[in-house]
Amino acid sequence: MIKGVIFDLDGTLLDSMTVWSSIDREFLIENGITDPPHEVSDVVKKMTVDKSSQYFIDRFGLSCTKEYVIKRIEDMVRQRYEEQIPLKPHVTELLDFLDSRGIPYGVATATYKGLAEAALKRCGVFDRMRFLLTDREYPTGKNFPDIFLGGAELLGTSVSDTLVVEDSLHCIETAKAAGFPVCGVYDSVAEADMPGIIELSDYYVRSLDEIINIL
Repeated sequence: MIKGVIFDLDGTLLDSMTVWSSIDREFLIENGITDPPHEVSDVVKKMTVDKSSQYFIDRFGLSCTKEYVIKRIEDMVRQRYEEQIPLKPHVTELLDFLDSRGIPYGVATATYKGLAEAALKRCGVFDRMRFLLTDREYPTGKNFPDIFLGGAELLGTSVSDTLVVEDSLHCIETAKAAGFPVCGVYDSVAEADMPGIIELSDYYVRSLDEIINIL
C-alpha cells in the first residue's frame, strides 16, 4: 500500500523540460559557443547544479567561474519559473485525491531551490507540499538515493510504501535500486528513454490523473 509520494518537479509536475533544453544552448551561445551540441542538455540533466556548471566550463573552455555559470543560468530561467511555466495537466486533481486519502507528498528536484519554490507558489501548490528537497540539502543529487530516503523520512513512510514519481530514467534507476516503487511519467523531452523507463518502472502513466487508479 502506498502511504506517501515523492514527486519530481521538472517534466513531472511542471511542464518545463523544453525550457532547460533551450536555456543550456542560449547560455553557451552567449559565451561564444556558436553551435552547441544538441545532446548537451541530455548530459547535464543527470548532474547537480554544481556539477553541470563545472561541466560547461571544462567541456567548452569557458573563461568564467562556476559561481558565475550557476548565477547566470538561474537568472536566465528565473522569469519563466516566476511568470510562465505551467503545471502539467491534472496536478491539482491528483493532489486533491492524495489529500482526500490522507497520503502526504513532497518534491525532490535537481532544479534551483529558489526557482522551484517560486513556480510552485505561483501555481498555488507550494504550501501543499510537506517538503521541497534540492541539491542544496543533498549535494549528490539524484545519482544517489539520499534525497529520496530523506523525503521518505520526512513523510514518515517506509521505502517500500513510498511511491517515487519521475520522468527521468537515471532518477528512476536510482530510486528503484534503493527499493522504492516507481511510477514513470511521460514527457516528450525524454521520448528516447521511454522504453527503458517503461521497463524499469513499476507503473507508467502518460497523464498524472492515471496515478489515481494506481493508489
